[in-house]
Amino acid sequence: MLKTVNRVLLGLAGLVLLALGGAVLAAGLGLSVPSWSPFDGKGDVLLSEAARTRWRDDGWWWPTVVAALAVLVLLALWWLLAQLRRARLAEVLVDSGDGEGALLRGRALEGAVASEATLMDGVQRAQVRLTGRRGAPEARVGLVLEAYADPAQALAGLTCEALAHARDSAGLAALPAEVRLRAVRHRAQRVT
Repeated sequence: MLKTVNRVLLGLAGLVLLALGGAVLAAGLGLSVPSWSPFDGKGDVLLSEAARTRWRDDGWWWPTVVAALAVLVLLALWWLLAQLRRARLAEVLVDSGDGEGALLRGRALEGAVASEATLMDGVQRAQVRLTGRRGAPEARVGLVLEAYADPAQALAGLTCEALAHARDSAGLAALPAEVRLRAVRHRAQRVT
């Protein structure tokens, strides 16, 4: 949902800037401009002489404007790069033993680790997300534990079984993991 909203807002901002830039360019080249455009022709300017010199006596004005615009540009670039970044690892490079290597879908490895973790005693749900590079993946694991589960035993089972099996089957030297444990929440029920 958040990605969709970000992309829609980014697209709308781009369309508005493209329309304004096109209107300014058309007016500057002496082409006909739409009636809604604030620019009439070649002689029209973005800032009039009075608007440019209005704050000339105040030494803080133009450095503040330039700094604010620079911060705005940096925020826009950060937002754009955040849209292009992948949150999940698409592929994992598997050592096949013949020197060639093979590619394994990241979601397949995530699913295998999650299903094996769910089979452990006391684990109700498991979510796994692979991040990092395809040659050196990292796992982010979220476990929802039953009320009776021992967190230390669940963590030991995850690291010694599910993550170790994934690491060995993919031929990885290491598979570092960040594990978040959470207890299942039950609704209060009336006992009669």
